[in-house]
Amino acid sequence: MFYELNTLSWPLLLVGDAARRAADWFGQTFICGEILGWWRTESGPLGRVLLLRSFETAECIAAAREWVLLNKEPLGGGDVITGFEMASYSPFLFLPAVRPGHRGAVYEFRTYRLKLGGRPPALAGWRDAVVKAGEDAEHLVTNMYKRDGAPRITHIWAFESLEQRGRQRASAYDAGVWPPVFGPDQILEATSMIGLPEAFSQLH
Repeated sequence: MFYELNTLSWPLLLVGDAARRAADWFGQTFICGEILGWWRTESGPLGRVLLLRSFETAECIAAAREWVLLNKEPLGGGDVITGFEMASYSPFLFLPAVRPGHRGAVYEFRTYRLKLGGRPPALAGWRDAVVKAGEDAEHLVTNMYKRDGAPRITHIWAFESLEQRGRQRASAYDAGVWPPVFGPDQILEATSMIGLPEAFSQLH
């Protein structure tokens, strides 16, 4: 299983309509894999929509990318798009595959840029922390590591509200099950975005 996280950018006032047209376009032309969700950024850089897709093989990812990049009318009206980024990931294998459905009203996309060689200890720490977290780990949609470029992991969390997110994080810290052992030692840079699922998102 592989994941791809796409970041699509439009002028702020055009995001709603453009995202709807992009979703329709992907739904009609997506040649392989599965669309898992669409989120509009609410914090961090605005005017962006995040698209999460899953694929069975690396060859399928490559084919889907070529289809987007070589299409004459990409994204159902690509003339107004201001940015399009694609990042391929492999999931942490001890986590279940992402499946569409209701997970929450607020999603957090948190990315850590790791030290060189930092991925193995980060993976080990996460495995232990998820086990210790128990029910709190149910908020974790997935964690995945980037397949190319500088070492990075991106984890996605789902909550019913920002207040629930705050309570859950405080509880996990107070209980000593978070952060993962050795995890913070491997982080060079951390960024976080809050995304709200679009009405047509498969994950919501």
